[in-house]
Amino acid sequence: SHDEVVHGKRSLLSKMPGDAWQKFANLRLLLAYMWAHPGKKLLFMGGEIAQAKEWDHDGSIDWGLLANADNLGIQRLVRDLNIVYTESAALHTQDCDGAGFDWLDVDNAANSILAFQRNGISGNAAMLVVVNLTPVVRHDYRLHVVQEGTYTEVLNTDSSHYGGSNVGNLGALNTTNEGGVTTLTMTLPPLAAVFLRRT
Repeated sequence: SHDEVVHGKRSLLSKMPGDAWQKFANLRLLLAYMWAHPGKKLLFMGGEIAQAKEWDHDGSIDWGLLANADNLGIQRLVRDLNIVYTESAALHTQDCDGAGFDWLDVDNAANSILAFQRNGISGNAAMLVVVNLTPVVRHDYRLHVVQEGTYTEVLNTDSSHYGGSNVGNLGALNTTNEGGVTTLTMTLPPLAAVFLRRT
């Protein structure tokens, strides 16, 4: 909110822990988590380009920051999150209905991973969201899913297009059946969110 990024409380970027790389990765992760979670979205002026200083009503947003690849990456991510959000009914049609959200992995404290599914109204493709809250790449992460098939990586906040390290799943994953359980085995990029849709 307005009161959390002004009056000495610091911008979103400057609130993030770690070195410069981790600060930007954490901000990308936060933005994707917010867009994927139920509820309406709020981003205060300057947040869309990862402005390091607080917004100042006597000045302009630091548009010159877009000359930096990391800041430009945040702007690109916000644009793409808006596109994915508006084009994916699962991310918004059931915001106020419990049927619109299912936890898939909520007890993985050892690896700091969260996974959930956003559900649209019948006939809309669900969106899987997997979040790695550590700076460690997680290989061979197994997620139990409801539907068999191919899942396309719709958005990955660790993409180099957004300033990330480009760790991912080469665009798509196929389910396997392990003891009657449908499973996706994936690589989770560091400090990142991955959006997957069954295609």
